[in-house]
Amino acid sequence: MINQVFLSRTGDRPWMSTIAALAFAALFPLAISAQQPAVSAAAPATTPATAATAPTAANQAAPVAAQAVQGAGQPATSGDTSSDVNTPTFHVGANEVDLIFTVTDSHGHYIPNLKQSDFALLDDQRAPAQVTSFHQQINLPLRVGIVIDASTSIHERFQFEQQAATDFLLQVLKAKGDRAFVMGFDVTPDVTADWTNDYDKLESGINSLHPGGGTALFDAVYTACRDKLLTTRGQEPFRKAIILISDGDDNQSHVYESEAIKECERAETIIYAISTNWTPSRGRGDKILTDLAEETGGEVMFPPSVEDMSTSFQDIATALRSQYALTYSPADFRYDGAFRTIYLYCYDRRYHVRAKKGYFAPKQ
Repeated sequence: MINQVFLSRTGDRPWMSTIAALAFAALFPLAISAQQPAVSAAAPATTPATAATAPTAANQAAPVAAQAVQGAGQPATSGDTSSDVNTPTFHVGANEVDLIFTVTDSHGHYIPNLKQSDFALLDDQRAPAQVTSFHQQINLPLRVGIVIDASTSIHERFQFEQQAATDFLLQVLKAKGDRAFVMGFDVTPDVTADWTNDYDKLESGINSLHPGGGTALFDAVYTACRDKLLTTRGQEPFRKAIILISDGDDNQSHVYESEAIKECERAETIIYAISTNWTPSRGRGDKILTDLAEETGGEVMFPPSVEDMSTSFQDIATALRSQYALTYSPADFRYDGAFRTIYLYCYDRRYHVRAKKGYFAPKQ
């Protein structure tokens, strides 16, 4: 048995070491029923500011691992997957967590029709007290921020980016409940189109952007979450996402990368990033985009050329329409503003789950 997970630090964000992560994943097949496939080997991230310890031996016991998404000691929802097309919209209570995630295979294809019983979940290293809803979400309203790098470094390809972003909005904003905003940034962020589902206003906001100046990427992400997405709340859940178009080479920000990620976590916002680095090599900027996306439950796209950006936007549109939504009540929940880690796995190790790594509990 493993009694301890060793942690290493990169910057101010802790990570499980490679050896510990492999050992941690290898332990799970022993903890579940022989009739179930092994748990995915993907290692979860830890809290953004402090190192989270691994689940205890009690958390790794067979009953918890097999019933994690069904709750601990409380009635669970049905294990059958349902679609939101023919089901009423559910409301999220004050002490409930709304977790939206996607599942892909090794080729990046999105996997539909999975059941609640196909997953294991730990919130702050404990099984949830109760799962109140599990749906395959198709038509949950969207709140999307189009955040475009308008610095000098992308001057030559800027027109292609504008057209691809415009086509994306035309493809994605379908329902009356969908909303989007447009923000460009160089050394400062600038909202050129506020929340709306008016395609013409959004297109005008994109076309009004002009490249020039340095790159304050972290400031832009932080501001988009703090001023636009953190304030977007309601009784009904939204799928909130930032579509970030940049080369990732920040050189002017006042906030750090970790602070931008934390603000995304507070705003419960996923980042889908599209790299504008067309070179075969992957540099520091691509690593930054990858970190921003993966820490928030999203994905980064690396189109081989500017002409292929439309394909990346289509992939993001597919991801936004291929999500699952899981609503649950955490065990031992406290209104203390602390960061609570989320561990979500699919028992079928052929599949990879993309979900946020945690959330901040509200304060009373």
